[in-house]
Amino acid sequence: MKKLLQSCTAIIAVASFATNAVAQEPLKELGKGEGALSIVAWAGYIERGETDKNYDWVTKFEQETGCKVTVKTAATSDEMVALMNEGGFDLVTASGDASLRLVAGKRVQPINTDLIPSWKTIDERLQNAPWHTVGGTHYGTPYVWGPNVLMYNTEAFKDQPPKSWNVVFEEMTLPDGKSNKGRVQAYDGPIYIADAALYLMAHKPDLGIKNPYELNEDQYKAALDLLRGQRQLVGRYWHDAMIQIDDFKNEGVVASGSWPFQVNLMKAEGAKIDSTFPEEGTTGWADTTMLHVDSEHPNCAYMWMEHSLSPKVQGDVSAWFGAVPSVPAACKGNELLTDEGCATNGFDNFEKISFWRTPVSKCESQGECVPYHRWVSDYIGVIGGR
Repeated sequence: MKKLLQSCTAIIAVASFATNAVAQEPLKELGKGEGALSIVAWAGYIERGETDKNYDWVTKFEQETGCKVTVKTAATSDEMVALMNEGGFDLVTASGDASLRLVAGKRVQPINTDLIPSWKTIDERLQNAPWHTVGGTHYGTPYVWGPNVLMYNTEAFKDQPPKSWNVVFEEMTLPDGKSNKGRVQAYDGPIYIADAALYLMAHKPDLGIKNPYELNEDQYKAALDLLRGQRQLVGRYWHDAMIQIDDFKNEGVVASGSWPFQVNLMKAEGAKIDSTFPEEGTTGWADTTMLHVDSEHPNCAYMWMEHSLSPKVQGDVSAWFGAVPSVPAACKGNELLTDEGCATNGFDNFEKISFWRTPVSKCESQGECVPYHRWVSDYIGVIGGR
């Protein structure tokens, strides 16, 4: 029932996407901090040293500003949209499949970049990115970005790392001599339909897919058919990073799309895990720190957005999560990230990543496309075996 309610909330939020967002006036000047700040964030995005004392970008902020930070972890973009619709939060670290829904639904407010001195240090590829910029108005501050990598068990794949996403989409015998059936996972979120579309772009070019988030009826049907076939292979659909880690450790899972966060945690623990960037490319996320339209602590929120862009924070977050900083200066001189970290995490692969976007009916590549509310309902059907 909880999942159904979240899905219904997501559909309502998407319905508002068709409306024209009217920008309210952003904050004109920065005042005194209100003493508190609440953030909806992905797991691993807001660390205060509780998991590893070396990774703490909250304590110093609290000491310097007096803004006490509380965090609500969300496992999916739809959950983030639902939480922001409910209200009571100041900021959200929204991915591209949520950010424009929040703008269109008038759940977030435009920001005044003049109040964020470090704005000018942001990677030019991200400053005016379409997932947070509407009509020239900015609705958030870029945080970090990265790919959805293919994570795999090195014992199962021996000395033959997977080169293609086919290991999670097609039944086959893996290098360890066992079938992949029941040993792979898929992401528990409608946006995963884009991963199937990306795979089809490479393996069925006659479908004519140009953008995995812009699918006509035939292309969309082909993606769903691929996912229905994959359903026979999937042991569990994941959306909780820690549960996926447990599944790889204890439940025999050997391959799945994942975030570098899980890969890094398990490798640090000595697990037989690695990841790869498959030949078809990847989907990915470029996340934006967005300010709730009814934020009760806007001054603390602006202070956090500025804090989040410091090279130290950007480098530490990227090292912890396996992400790429939105501030290129963070790529040098950070002890945790190291000078090789940005290249390792994909800094030069920006153009090869199909970043999460909200599918809409009026699309650029081919006029009419299947909108996101269909993705929501149909993916629930796929997971349910329909």
